[in-house]
Amino acid sequence: MSRHRIVRGMDYNDEYDGYDDVYGHSVDDDCVSPTDQQWLFDRTRGQHSMSAFINKNKNIQEEAEDNEDDDDEEDEVYQKSRRDSENFQMPELDDTAQAKLSSCVDEVRSVVGDAVSERRIVETSMRFDYDIQKILDEILNEETNKKDKGKRSEKFKLNTTPAAKTVTTSKPTPTKITLSTVKETRRGFDIASPKAPASPNLSGRNTPTEGGDEAGRNTNAIFKVSKDQAQRNIQQLYEQERSSQKSQIHMIVIGHVDAGKSTLMGHLLYDTGNVSQRLMHKHEQESKKLGKQSFMYAWVLDETGEERARGITMDVGQSRIETKTKIVTLLDAPGHKDFIPNMISGATQADVALLVVDATRGEFESGFELGGQTREHAILVRSLGVNQLGVVINKLDTVGWSKERFLEIVHKLKSFLKQAGFKESDVSFTPCSGLTGENLTKTAQEPGLKAWYDGPHLLDVIEHFKVPERAVDRPFRMSVTDIYKGTGSGFCISGRIETGALCVNDKVLVGASREQAQVKSLSIDDLTQTSAFAGDQISVTLGGVDMSNITVGCIICDPQMPIPVTTRFQCRIIVFNVKVPITMGYPVLLHHQSLIEPAVVCKLTASIHKSTGEVVKKKPRCLGQNSCALVELETSRAICIERYSDYKELGRVMLRVAGVTIAAGMVTKIR
Repeated sequence: MSRHRIVRGMDYNDEYDGYDDVYGHSVDDDCVSPTDQQWLFDRTRGQHSMSAFINKNKNIQEEAEDNEDDDDEEDEVYQKSRRDSENFQMPELDDTAQAKLSSCVDEVRSVVGDAVSERRIVETSMRFDYDIQKILDEILNEETNKKDKGKRSEKFKLNTTPAAKTVTTSKPTPTKITLSTVKETRRGFDIASPKAPASPNLSGRNTPTEGGDEAGRNTNAIFKVSKDQAQRNIQQLYEQERSSQKSQIHMIVIGHVDAGKSTLMGHLLYDTGNVSQRLMHKHEQESKKLGKQSFMYAWVLDETGEERARGITMDVGQSRIETKTKIVTLLDAPGHKDFIPNMISGATQADVALLVVDATRGEFESGFELGGQTREHAILVRSLGVNQLGVVINKLDTVGWSKERFLEIVHKLKSFLKQAGFKESDVSFTPCSGLTGENLTKTAQEPGLKAWYDGPHLLDVIEHFKVPERAVDRPFRMSVTDIYKGTGSGFCISGRIETGALCVNDKVLVGASREQAQVKSLSIDDLTQTSAFAGDQISVTLGGVDMSNITVGCIICDPQMPIPVTTRFQCRIIVFNVKVPITMGYPVLLHHQSLIEPAVVCKLTASIHKSTGEVVKKKPRCLGQNSCALVELETSRAICIERYSDYKELGRVMLRVAGVTIAAGMVTKIR
């Protein structure tokens, strides 16, 4: 039997003790009741009386009639367009015509948006037989005429005064709008492309105001420079200072990881006397403690602790040696695929290259086959303008100085390098050993090598490299590779002069910001100089410009002949091995000198023949492996770039995706 509560004698006050929020109980005892007098309507008060309102507001102006007419017209147009959109039904057509109509409506809608009704688009499409250009011309011209008519009527109302008796109006002339005036619909990634770069740190005192953004394109801007800088005879100055000196050349050492590049160059520097015996002994003792005695020569160029701990080169090491007729700047490039951007930055500074391969069985194959860096490095340096290549077959002592192994490697590399674009006369093959020092600076002493090889040693190969012509008489261009704080006032930048010359107290333009700076001092290999020329690797102290306005990869140029600044340009590219075909809207990483900038392939202009350059197909849908094409690239911000026909050094670009180089090209047109 269930228990029941006895409710007849229950005291409800006891039941709800402590509960103030029960329904039927007031939350606040002082709460105003709705029955209070202030809430009751009283006709005598007059606050709701219409007569009282009229008495207080006697001069009430009526709204203008023309405004009412305008509102009625707007309502009528809106209601008509609404009826057209809601009540319109697509006409019954056959499948082909229906497909054409749907496609046409979508194309027109993507341009004009929702401002035009569905009925109007369909009727116009059928009237012009689905011709997109004619349909857009018709619709856009009607819209423009409506806007012009509205503006003229508005202007007429504003200019009409009581004193005016007659008003003469001319017949409106319809404005012709073609499809080219309509903004092109972008496919793929939409990139905000500023036409003029803006920097929050620009002070404005050194930023030129004449010429604007077109100054870089038309080179008509006027910048104030000293009389000495404007009238300087660079060719005569170059002959005075450099005629008695040795010619300079930059050589980059490339190859697969663990091919022995750093050890080879370290031993070469030691044998030529550029590294003291005391320092070499120090490296030997320190490498022994870590159990890496074979890395003692590599530590000459691998100076950072991380490089020595990991046993690989990560950044481009730099040193110099002197031969009988040359001063050679060595650039030791990293071989690991993770540091390819650093290798590209170093290769842009090089005149010639040494390709180091490992002769050990299995090691050469792993570096040369698809995915190894031997192939990619060779293609990269050739794409960046290096014509002369010395192939060093290293670690030949591990295979007993085998002639058969040497000839096998030479045979494989010869055919590959010929396909990559190297001339057979510009390629040499040298056997040696970086660890033992065999055939580096002296002729072969090892009996196993001496028995079949009587060619030149490595230093002799470097000696016979041809010095390329320097564009000294061209306008000044310099690519920035590093920025650092100097010991004195100001800050320093380092890089290679591509063309022209630079002297102390010269005025220069910095990158895309066009900010003007002055050269306070410059040095070559830590030796202070008064002038530097094309081909020199220099350090410059700048004044009059903020350090935050200069980035790695920007170009320092001549104020009288500034470099073009753009966000869009056309280039001729050669596509390498790609997993996914290149299409419109394809995102890439653009490498230009030391600059790495995100970009998008915004247009595929034409597929062309590799050798003849003839157009094979216009506007291809995609680009596959080993194809050649004209494409347009668009960057996310303005960059400094030159056409290849004007400046070969600044007209080359590389395209990379997901750590793989997919294409190399030359700039043909700047938008």
